[in-house]
Amino acid sequence: MRSKGLWDAATPIGQYRDIMGVPLPKVWAVLLPDHSQDVRDETNGYFHECLIENIQKGNGALYPNVEKLFSHLKNLGYPIFIASNGQTEYLKAIVDFYGLDQWVTETFSIEQIPTLDKRDLVKSIVEKYSLLEGTVIGDRLSDIQAAKANGLTAIGCRFDFAQESELREADFIIEDLQEIKGLLPAIGRNHAMNIKV
Repeated sequence: MRSKGLWDAATPIGQYRDIMGVPLPKVWAVLLPDHSQDVRDETNGYFHECLIENIQKGNGALYPNVEKLFSHLKNLGYPIFIASNGQTEYLKAIVDFYGLDQWVTETFSIEQIPTLDKRDLVKSIVEKYSLLEGTVIGDRLSDIQAAKANGLTAIGCRFDFAQESELREADFIIEDLQEIKGLLPAIGRNHAMNIKV
């Protein structure tokens, strides 16, 4: 944007970290409030190209113990779904690079829902798979709200972008994904797991 004369202020890294995890159209509306939708769309396209390229080069990482937890849950017979505010190609890059398909039943992007609302995204999973109970694991308020709106258990994670005021709404709060193993008796045997990416 600087090279095109569209930005001359400091890079809003702090502001981006504060809203990380919301659908990208909302991110760009916050970060670029005075720019046209065309500029936002172009910026988002460039951002995604760079992001996917970095994922494919191995310049990223899953949160600690994701693979161990997925393997454990799969071995116990829990269906695992990824429900993310991320765009489809971004999620595909992550799933492909880390081989998550060996554990994950299906991956869902917010792009699949016209409302761009995580509550509706999780509802679509519940309806598609006729789930009667389940758990949503995530670090932002949208994850917790998606669980509550669909009658599911909410587990809040104290990850990089988590905010205590949001986590307080969860049924359980964890520091590490391995803690979920100890919560399984409390949340029920037949739960599906919706994991935020």
